[in-house]
Amino acid sequence: MRLKTLAFALAACCAAALPARAEMENAFGNTVISHYPDGAWVKHWFDRDGSYRAAFSDGRRLTARWVIEGERVCLNGIRPRMLLSRFCTALVEANVGQTWPGRDPLGRRVRNELVAGR
Repeated sequence: MRLKTLAFALAACCAAALPARAEMENAFGNTVISHYPDGAWVKHWFDRDGSYRAAFSDGRRLTARWVIEGERVCLNGIRPRMLLSRFCTALVEANVGQTWPGRDPLGRRVRNELVAGR
């Protein structure tokens, strides 16, 4: 089954949450992992209510709110506050187990992967 999921690689954020669109359905309950060339990673979790959480390989955690704007997904309200207050990226079609290239908000290359479960 094809799905659209989020191509996020956050190193570092929406007003009220909008109703989830069909593109997001399969992202819920699964995990997007952004892998860095040096072995570091970030795990990203998106919930239907517009909430977002991330966990970094170095132990840091953050939260934000997500919203779809056209063909992009944007994060706002990053906590704890970081250099960037907003980050948007394109939606990418992927199946569980697939990977795709991306860049984090600082322009660093990452390999994103959609994995089943949380």
